[in-house]
Amino acid sequence: MHVHFCELSRHEAPFRHYYPNGLDAYIVRLQLEGVCQALVDGAMKEIRPGDLMLFQPGDMYDLRIGYSEATQLSSDLYFLGNGEGMQEWWERRERAKVANLAENNRLKSLWQQIILEKRRLDGGSPEMITALVWSLLLQIDRAMDEAPENLSPLAFHALRMRQYIEEHAAEAFTLKEVARHTGLSVSRAVHLFKQHFGVSIIGYAQQLRLGRAVSLLEHSPLSLEQIAAETGLGSYAYFHRLFRERYGISPGAYRRRRS
Repeated sequence: MHVHFCELSRHEAPFRHYYPNGLDAYIVRLQLEGVCQALVDGAMKEIRPGDLMLFQPGDMYDLRIGYSEATQLSSDLYFLGNGEGMQEWWERRERAKVANLAENNRLKSLWQQIILEKRRLDGGSPEMITALVWSLLLQIDRAMDEAPENLSPLAFHALRMRQYIEEHAAEAFTLKEVARHTGLSVSRAVHLFKQHFGVSIIGYAQQLRLGRAVSLLEHSPLSLEQIAAETGLGSYAYFHRLFRERYGISPGAYRRRRS
């Protein structure tokens, strides 16, 4: 897998990226801020924040920024690449040229790691870049599975909350912080999350924390108190109670049984 370019792009003046004779590489582009227009299936389409663009070699490509909007500010993450790995990923499913994704910080983090690796004086490690790009592409597939085209605004908010919880499960967070992340009231956020996922916000966080605790019990030398702190469960007493309620055995007994 070869990445020709991978960058965070920011435009404050009119800009056009045009391949009238077709691309010679794959383009993956995520709109972060502002609005632009792109040629999609023969017509110019408005591209808004959260829109992911996917084009393959041979596709005509016409991206225009600042041509029709009063504001010309636009930013995006993008990469151009090719190789057997890119082709293999592309052919795994039908690829819409534009799809809207729920906000996903994991995508942005992986993209940033690729950018930093490519900026090294030696051009970066090909093996590391390939691994990072594969991770990014698989994360894109997951994000697309979780955000189909008919994703409702309420489902979008629910997904953003779930992503926030997954990213902060090892930390102490409040319901107010989860609600603020999506711009909802606490009561609305609590109801919406339970409605979409069949579990409460706190219940979902506990599942994530206990799952990580099991992994640490099996594969780490950390003490039970350290595991409680590392997973965001806080005190050992709380960890012990939740673990026994879920698995019917104490954390210490579980570790001894596995050893």
